[in-house]
Amino acid sequence: MGDLGDVDSPLVPTPKRFPDRTEIADVRAAAEPLVDGAQAEETFRVAGRVMARRDMGKLVFLDLVDRSGRIQLLCPLDRTGQIDLHLGDVVGASGAPAKSRRGEPSLMVDSLELLARNRSPLPDTFHGLTDVEARYRRRYLDLLMNEDSRTLALLRSRMVAAVRRRLDDWGFVEVETPVLQPQYGGAFAEPFVTHYNALDADFYLRIATELYLKRLIVGGLERVYEIGKDFRNEGMSYKHNPEFTMVEWYEAYADYRDTMERIERLVEEVARETVGGTVVTFRGHSIDLKAPWRRLKLIDALEQHGLWTRDADELRRRLDEREVDTSHDGDWAQLIDHALSHFVEASLIEPTILYDYPVELSPFARATDDDPAIVERFEYYVGGMELGNAFSEINDAEEQAERFAMQAGVAGGEQGDPDYVEALSYGMPPTGGLGLGIDRLAMVLSGAETIRDVILFPALRPRR
Repeated sequence: MGDLGDVDSPLVPTPKRFPDRTEIADVRAAAEPLVDGAQAEETFRVAGRVMARRDMGKLVFLDLVDRSGRIQLLCPLDRTGQIDLHLGDVVGASGAPAKSRRGEPSLMVDSLELLARNRSPLPDTFHGLTDVEARYRRRYLDLLMNEDSRTLALLRSRMVAAVRRRLDDWGFVEVETPVLQPQYGGAFAEPFVTHYNALDADFYLRIATELYLKRLIVGGLERVYEIGKDFRNEGMSYKHNPEFTMVEWYEAYADYRDTMERIERLVEEVARETVGGTVVTFRGHSIDLKAPWRRLKLIDALEQHGLWTRDADELRRRLDEREVDTSHDGDWAQLIDHALSHFVEASLIEPTILYDYPVELSPFARATDDDPAIVERFEYYVGGMELGNAFSEINDAEEQAERFAMQAGVAGGEQGDPDYVEALSYGMPPTGGLGLGIDRLAMVLSGAETIRDVILFPALRPRR
């Protein structure tokens, strides 16, 4: 790699625009069919960052990168004049697609324009930005230096667009609900608290969109969804970030079995559109996302691990025997949830719908027809990781009020929402609802090992 110039060179006025440019990938495609050493007649304008330079006498080779890819610029000095560029400068080039004598798709440059000067040294272009912490803190450099990071960011964008397209095609209406809420609800989680100066009241960053979306079902919108940020003031792990993206949808006149079929189809079709097929590699496993998925009752899954019992003391004993710390589990429901997360979840590698939960774990789902102690809820898993949660929703105001009251004395339980109960009193159709973690689905489709790789700006500890 040649020296690209002095980083401290004087300020040079640069153009305010570079119109009519073509993405590099399209220019490469135009150059690919040419024979070695040949040049096309059509000319193109490209723009991007200079990431390498090689001087060969009166011909200078530059590597130019934009979001679509990389191309070699062939710069005859008798056309371009002397080239004064820094590594990382943004330039525009005009010329014709060509093939170098060695067969490299290129652009034979007629003119070269500096569009923005880079005034900071870039990381080594061969190794890229390899420090993981630095990649997250300076994501702009990570995207600039690491093609894999750019590819992943664009994959996520295509995935979200595909989710939105599929729901729109199914007749769902995209809506927006408040991020700042006077009552938080829709999940068991610790909220972030802030103060609303104009209202002189504490508000909460939402932990879910559920209760507002179901108000819209009451209002007659029938099929609604929202793709948006939720916030839970809790821990971080390879699959948890305090600020995360969810899609939630609610469908009138449907139950959890209808919703099972929808999520299977959605994930399969989004995978096909985003990565070109249904087979992905995630956390060392080759996984086929094609529907239908395996379906397994929660009780049966626990029995397979020898962990199903209604006796809290017996369940604690079994978990203690397996060296699971149960000191923070205060009741049977918390012990069951611990058994699920510790043993069952990790074993669900192929796409699996785990359904029919004890009411103690799911106080806001409708009871099954056969057993009032079991409710119509399911969670769905891929690669040993939960992707989301779904219910046949309670649609009776009195029953909902009773469930809120039941949770009032439970540590960490969901707080009541009288306004939501009032909304239900006007009658809500039978409804199926679902939440899907967008970040986790992006992990599965991209094969990312940690959620921080699929969030452009993940939460990080302050620099010390």
